[in-house]
Amino acid sequence: MKKKIYIAGCGGMLGEAFHTQFKDEYELKCTDKDVNADWLSFLDFRNRDAYIKDVVDFQPDYLFHLGAYTDLEFCEQNEDETYNTNTLAVENAVYIANMLDIPILYISTAGIFDGKKSCYDDWDMPNPLGTYARAKYMGERYVIENARRYLVCRAGWMMGAGPSKDKKFIQKIMQQIHDGKKELFVVNDKDGTPTYTQDFAKNVKLLIQKEYWGLYNMVCGGQTSRLEVAREILKILGKENEIKITVVDSSYFSKEYFAVRPACERLVNRKLNIRGCNLMRDWKTALKEYIGEYYKGYIL
Repeated sequence: MKKKIYIAGCGGMLGEAFHTQFKDEYELKCTDKDVNADWLSFLDFRNRDAYIKDVVDFQPDYLFHLGAYTDLEFCEQNEDETYNTNTLAVENAVYIANMLDIPILYISTAGIFDGKKSCYDDWDMPNPLGTYARAKYMGERYVIENARRYLVCRAGWMMGAGPSKDKKFIQKIMQQIHDGKKELFVVNDKDGTPTYTQDFAKNVKLLIQKEYWGLYNMVCGGQTSRLEVAREILKILGKENEIKITVVDSSYFSKEYFAVRPACERLVNRKLNIRGCNLMRDWKTALKEYIGEYYKGYIL
């Protein structure tokens, strides 16, 4: 008999990977307020009573709480809505998991650090800078302090699901190339670690199966920057001689991206490495696979 997982907030780029990686071995119920796939059903997890009823009716063995607002500018302009979605809804999830006595998965972020160090391991102390980071960190803390059994997995610069769902840096670069731009303006003052959603979901599955509960950094291998990632994309596409990259600093985009961002969001998977459970591949390998799998025919 297959074990059952309820996945809330499963309509985004990470949800697509979790559905792909877990659907064959587990019985899933995947929900979101945006029903954008035939394997999704509607639930707004901010509605506590509806959330409780839907999960209790399904009687899962695990509760995965994935969804969150991740647009930093939106979060700065809509603080209460951000806390309701990214923090209070997590409290709802912990309540449900404890009530059913099942483990909970919560997704945290490298963005909870202040960027003053060159790299952060699982035991470094977060110091969130903006509304998004603060709301996510408070969600992380609530899970750690209140859930009976939990996995908190911190992702870096997320990439996955392709043009339809990827709202992040890779898609923004790919869109410009798709649109025929011959010059890309890329910042040279932001460091981090790409995180391929498929690798992330596979690594979560391993921890679940081994029952290695706790807090884990979970990012691709290798440290990098926005500039290096953009250069690697052009190299993968064979367009490094066709498209020029003009290096700028973050002030160039200050009107569009006005929310405060840490200069460095680099994580290292120290706990995964010590436990011998690190399935996260080098970011260049993952990026090449991602573009090959999800962007066939997208760039001419």
